[in-house]
Amino acid sequence: MNDHIQPGGPEGVEHDHGALGDAEYAEFMELAAEEGFDLEDVEGAIEEAGHGPLPVLAVVGRPNVGKSTLVNRIIGRREAVVEDKPGVTRDRVTYEAEWAGRRFKVVDTGGWEQDVLGIDASVAAQAEYAIEAADAVVFVVDAKVGATDTDEAVVRLLRKAGKPVVLCANKVDGPSGEADAAYLWSLGLGEPHPVSALHGRGTGDMLDAVLDVLPDAPEQSFGGAGIGGPRRIALIGRPNVGKSSLLNKVAGEERVVVNELAGTTRDPVDELIELGGVTWKFVDTAGIRKRVHLQQGADYYASLRTAAAVEKAEVAVILIDAAESISVQDQRIVTMAVEAGRAMVIAYNKWDTLDEERRYYLEREIETEFGQVAWAPRVNVSARTGRHMEKLVPAIETALAGWETRVPTGRLNAFLGELVAAHPHPIRGGKQPRILFGTQAGTKPPRFVLFASGFIEAGYRRFIERRLREEFGFEGTPIHISVRVREKRGKKK
Repeated sequence: MNDHIQPGGPEGVEHDHGALGDAEYAEFMELAAEEGFDLEDVEGAIEEAGHGPLPVLAVVGRPNVGKSTLVNRIIGRREAVVEDKPGVTRDRVTYEAEWAGRRFKVVDTGGWEQDVLGIDASVAAQAEYAIEAADAVVFVVDAKVGATDTDEAVVRLLRKAGKPVVLCANKVDGPSGEADAAYLWSLGLGEPHPVSALHGRGTGDMLDAVLDVLPDAPEQSFGGAGIGGPRRIALIGRPNVGKSSLLNKVAGEERVVVNELAGTTRDPVDELIELGGVTWKFVDTAGIRKRVHLQQGADYYASLRTAAAVEKAEVAVILIDAAESISVQDQRIVTMAVEAGRAMVIAYNKWDTLDEERRYYLEREIETEFGQVAWAPRVNVSARTGRHMEKLVPAIETALAGWETRVPTGRLNAFLGELVAAHPHPIRGGKQPRILFGTQAGTKPPRFVLFASGFIEAGYRRFIERRLREEFGFEGTPIHISVRVREKRGKKK
């Protein structure tokens, strides 16, 4: 996971030191000044790279009120699928956004398929998901249509949850529509914010209201801090790969319903299980079926709830059916865990059923399909017989240790100096950009910010990540590397 940060951060923002202590921060800023970097720019880079979990904003409402259009407007790009009919879904439902210098995640819960229980039940499931996953909610209502019985049902759910809600009166394309928006005061959610998601009218004022109620960071403390309770493990994978069977075997008793029919589990089931004298919280999540837009009703919500479980977990244990070929769904699930920044263990289940030929081809598939996550600990298990189950907890502990590892700035820069001297960046256009110095600004997962004299190519950043893993471990965790490029001195004001 890599990205380039554009110079220039928001003015008037109070910066923190990320994972750097005061002395280390002061020494680092002195080094940045010597290299000619703008210190405010450096502060912003450390703050951005050092952030913890981002607060989550859910966008909810009944079908065809413009939720996905609003999400696209908030994130500033067209990613959520938009079509002029209800029920248009997509693979990804979570996006990162920024407004007025603050970053947050946006969850687009729009575009479900109507199930047999009817549209009211569908909207209720949406709102329940928003309650579970979000720190604040934007409730979108079609101002032209006004408040419907379905809208009233969602209001009752949101009010019961006690989460902060911003009411968005969408499809107000001009002053004449603001009277329609005013009628939505009747919902009892406070001021309706008249917006045209399609044209952008009023969205800035609405986002200002969102920032007023959205916390700077979610109220989430992991077990490692000593106050967050047992460490959370999400069991994720395709339907019928044995997640519930694995949970029962680990627990030593039948805690979860197991059935040959794929998709028995709908809702995540949290189980406190003691292993090796340590209590863990396992979450048995519903299986992720195919692509989200091919799912209907409860299966679609199972996918959304699984995403929520991963967001709340520290470790994702991804179960793969070793008896079957690695599928696109398996790769998507791995990507979900990596993008969420969670520690990761890959467990190949049903290992006891494999013959020598299948094992040979599985090894080739793992090299080809999962080469990008070769850093994830691997265990070959059988949830049915209990084979190698004793290896699961050590793998989880290894992944957590990598997830929390931090390299001191002095040691990191000594490593970078040797690396750049031995393997300089390729010359491009007659210039050779150099990594000048860097720091690890955060953990859970490890997040590095590197400062360079010019643009660093993606291939060289991947090389740096590989060498970081060779030198410092980081087994079982994704690594995020940001690169800040020094502006030319002549351009500085």
